[in-house]
Amino acid sequence: MASVLRDRVHEGRMGAGVYRGHGRRKPGGAILKYFSVCSGIEAASCAWEPFGWEPVGFSEIEPFPSAVLAHRFPGVKNYGDMTKYKEWKDVGQFDVLVGGTPCQSFSVAGLRKGLDDPRGNLMLTFGAIADYFKPSWIVWENVPGVLSSNKGRDFGAFLGMLAELGYGFAYRVLDAQYYGVAQRRRRVFVVGYLGDWRRAAAVLFESESLCGHPAPLQGRTFFCWDTGVRTLDRNSKDNVLLTDNSVRFATPREVERSQGFPDNWTRIPWRGSPAENCPDGPRYKACGNSMAVPVMRWIGERIKALGLQRA
Repeated sequence: MASVLRDRVHEGRMGAGVYRGHGRRKPGGAILKYFSVCSGIEAASCAWEPFGWEPVGFSEIEPFPSAVLAHRFPGVKNYGDMTKYKEWKDVGQFDVLVGGTPCQSFSVAGLRKGLDDPRGNLMLTFGAIADYFKPSWIVWENVPGVLSSNKGRDFGAFLGMLAELGYGFAYRVLDAQYYGVAQRRRRVFVVGYLGDWRRAAAVLFESESLCGHPAPLQGRTFFCWDTGVRTLDRNSKDNVLLTDNSVRFATPREVERSQGFPDNWTRIPWRGSPAENCPDGPRYKACGNSMAVPVMRWIGERIKALGLQRA
């Protein structure tokens, strides 16, 4: 029998906060447009496609995720290296900038070099892109280790930059297991809104929790496996399932499901071979580096409810 999980917002012990920003909000239309950086295999697009939101571009440099993007989104341009954003002359306006810059420099496994690691500095590039294009919304994701990297100074530098750019922001640790997937996956999410901290806070926090009351349970029920995948790691040997008192490796399709992707999302033609011969290794790695689709959908739902309003 499948176990039942209640979809609720995780009230983590690690940091949460809001900042009252300054600046102007760009008016949004009925259909939001977004640009995704460090796109991976596009959890954001899987999550937001039901809303009718339009991706105006991706920014991904890794070969296999780039191939997934080309296969799944043939009409959307991949602009590649995000540090070359000033060369993106044909992007145009968009409403949401979304991305999870590389987490290795902030994770324990990555030796926690923080902003001394070029990968960590990409979170500052994320802010520079926001400054250049000035979208109304930003959504940024990383591992919880970012909160304590360099005694919190690295994360503080990122938030301080957003404040200087005019974004009011909120941040919170959310755990994917409370959104209907069979894995524990805690991640920091920062949501920013140009000129208004209240909208950013309204995305990540219910009004009850802003008043100091416990966040309510959501009214949806999800089903998942009786026993599920542990937190995903890019190293496939750690992606295991416990079934009927036995242990086995999770298949790529099961790992996709544990992140909320459609079955065989990453099974694509690869290096001259047909999709049915796509190797498992790149699929495991791509899924392990991705955001969880149901968490991104929840964030998108709340942005959608606010982003369609006009000043």
